Amino acid sequence: MSDCLFCKIIDKKIPAKIVYEDDMVLAFEDINPQAPVHFLIIPKKHVPTILDVSDEDKNWLGHLFGVANKIAKEKGVSERGFRIVNNCNHESGQTVYHIHFHVLGGRHMAWPPG
Repeated sequence: MSDCLFCKIIDKKIPAKIVYEDDMVLAFEDINPQAPVHFLIIPKKHVPTILDVSDEDKNWLGHLFGVANKIAKEKGVSERGFRIVNNCNHESGQTVYHIHFHVLGGRHMAWPPG
């Protein structure tokens, strides 16, 4: 989508500190980190929300979680713990309508979250 912020990052029209990229997903540092480790993982396919995921998206969705695990290990937060967050629609706090997952770690996470 031409007006999607994350599609522009995928197309390298907007800079981002990329921590991982392959043919299905892109991971980059959050510009407003809420933890010592805070990165986002997005599919390269434009999918607005988790509600729009179809059966054909299962491959990249499973791969995305594998990438989250890999990066969490590389950043040293896998043993202590990390959180993966997906916001869906307005009341949850979704502001960019390109499905994305926040991965946060490196500090204690409270519950409930907000």
